[in-house]
Amino acid sequence: MVLPAPRNPTLSTLFWSFFRVGAFTFGGGLAMLPVMQREIVDRQGWQSEHEFVDVLAIAQSSPGAIAINTAIFTGYKLLGVPGVAVAIAGVVLPSFLIITVLAATLTAAEPPLLLTKFFLGIRPAVVALILAAAIGIGRNVLIDRFNIMLAAVALGVSLVSNIHPAILIAGAALFGYLHQQLLSRRGVRP
Repeated sequence: MVLPAPRNPTLSTLFWSFFRVGAFTFGGGLAMLPVMQREIVDRQGWQSEHEFVDVLAIAQSSPGAIAINTAIFTGYKLLGVPGVAVAIAGVVLPSFLIITVLAATLTAAEPPLLLTKFFLGIRPAVVALILAAAIGIGRNVLIDRFNIMLAAVALGVSLVSNIHPAILIAGAALFGYLHQQLLSRRGVRP
């Protein structure tokens, strides 16, 4: 895939890019990943696919929402502290506005049938977006037997146990570090 020429980011471009991510994504952080990738990597060219995966790994490993963490890392990389503020405002503002309007209009104890049906329809789409994100990220990460094996073990452990994701991520990071150390001792470059 040929990356677009990176656009010179401005505070306005950064805000509207993250605003689009926040406005057109339902289902939370993981469902936002394909939309974020399309905006940050494909449309704006601010990060390569590999950089985007690295940012996601850091954002997912850090406390807080993945969308906000990604906005922080991307905003800081591009425009420093002002970029952080603008990117966070862009990704959060759509949800804030929508939730405020919904809270103001839905004061009844029972939500309207139309809204209930709307959310029932969104759920399968959210699952599809999360699956698309997993496949898209997997293509860039699952590039050798070690990574495939580590991903399979992490998936298996997460499916059969109630282990906290932070412990799973820390364990995978430790195994990745040890694997890279072993390769370095053998003279193999990663």
